[in-house]
Amino acid sequence: MTTQLLESFRLAQLPEEAQAFRKEVREFLATQLEPAAPEVRARTWMGFDAAFSRRLAQRGWVGITLPAQYGGAGLDAFRRFVLVEEMLAAGAPVAAHWIADRQSGPLINKFGTEAQKDFYLPRICRGEAFFCIGMSEPNSGSDLASVRTRATKVDGGWRLTGRKIWTTNAHRSHFMIALVRTSGAPEDRQGGLSQLIVDLSLPGINIRPIVDLTGDAHFSEVTFDDVFLKDDALIGDEGSGWMQVNAELAFERSGPERLYSSIVLLDTWLNSLRKTGFSASDAALIGGFTTQLATLRSLSVAVTTKLARGESPVVEAALVKDIGTEFEQTIPAAIEAAVAADPTRAVDPDLYRTLTYLSQISPTFSLRGGTREILRGMIARGLGLR
Repeated sequence: MTTQLLESFRLAQLPEEAQAFRKEVREFLATQLEPAAPEVRARTWMGFDAAFSRRLAQRGWVGITLPAQYGGAGLDAFRRFVLVEEMLAAGAPVAAHWIADRQSGPLINKFGTEAQKDFYLPRICRGEAFFCIGMSEPNSGSDLASVRTRATKVDGGWRLTGRKIWTTNAHRSHFMIALVRTSGAPEDRQGGLSQLIVDLSLPGINIRPIVDLTGDAHFSEVTFDDVFLKDDALIGDEGSGWMQVNAELAFERSGPERLYSSIVLLDTWLNSLRKTGFSASDAALIGGFTTQLATLRSLSVAVTTKLARGESPVVEAALVKDIGTEFEQTIPAAIEAAVAADPTRAVDPDLYRTLTYLSQISPTFSLRGGTREILRGMIARGLGLR
C-alpha cells in the first residue's frame, strides 16, 4: 500500500496550454480586481465579493470545468489549478462562488439527475447560485459518520430536522448540499447517509452567523425545523451519501487553496524586508519556505493529474491537505518570531496588520476540510497501518 501511494505522487507538470492560460488570468486580475490592502487580500478565499464572482462568471471562469452545455467553460482541472493559484496569489475575494465551483457543481454534474444539472449548473456558472456544505454538526466535530440530522421520507418529498455548524457562508448562500441520515441510526455510521440540496430560503430554516476571533463571520450554525423538501432534493441514490461526500472531499482537500492561505502575508513580509534589509536568518527562512512550497505544489499538481483522469484520490488529497495546512500555519508563526527577534527594526504597518490577521485565523486551517486527526487516520488506513 505504501508503494502504491507513493506512485500516486510521481512528478507531474502542468501542460503547456495550462501555463499559457496563466497570462489570460493575470490580465483579467490586473483589470478586474480592485486594489486592496494586504490585510484585506489575505482573506482571499474567505473574502466574499459577489460582484467580483459575477465578473469572473462573465469571463466564463466560474464552473470552469463544467460542461459547456450547462454554461461551463469545459476546461480541464489543470487550468482550474492555474486560475485558483493566480487568484490566491493576488488575494482575490473568491468565497462567493468558491464552493459551488470547486465541489457542489462537480458533485451535481457527476451524481445529479438531468433536471438537477439543467437547473443548478447554469446558475452556478452565471454566478447566481452560491452554495455551502452542510457536514459538521454540534457534538460531532469532523466525525461525519455520526451525523444526526435526519430527512424522513413523506408523501412528495422529505421532512428535514437537525442542525449543522461551522458551515462556511451559509448566511450568504442560496443553497446547501447537506449530508443527512435518511435511514438507520447514528450508530450505523456510514450506512443510511444521503445528500440533499436544500434551498436556504425555505421556511423552517434558521441561520445564525458565528463571529470569529478576527471579527469576521464566515461560519454559521444552521437549524432545520421540520423543513419540507421535494423529492428532487436527493442527489444520487439514497444511502450513497458517504461515497459521494468522499468524492467531493477529494476536490476540497487537494487544490492550491490548501497551500496558499498565508501567501499574501509571505509576500508582504518580503516587500518589507526589501526596504529594511535581509538578515542571514531571514534568508534561511525564505529558503525553507520556498523549498516547502515547491514540494507541496508538485504534490498538488500530481493529485490534480489524477482528478483530470477522472479518478478520486481521497487518500492522496488528505495527505496534501494535512502537510499543506501545516505549512500554511508555519508561515505566520515563523514570521512573527522573525519580526520579534529584532525589536530595533521598524515593522511596516501593512505587515503588522496582515500578520495579526493570519496569526488569529491560522489555527482554523487545520479544522476546515477535516481535522488533522481525521486526515491522518485516513492516511494511515491508506498505508495499511490501521
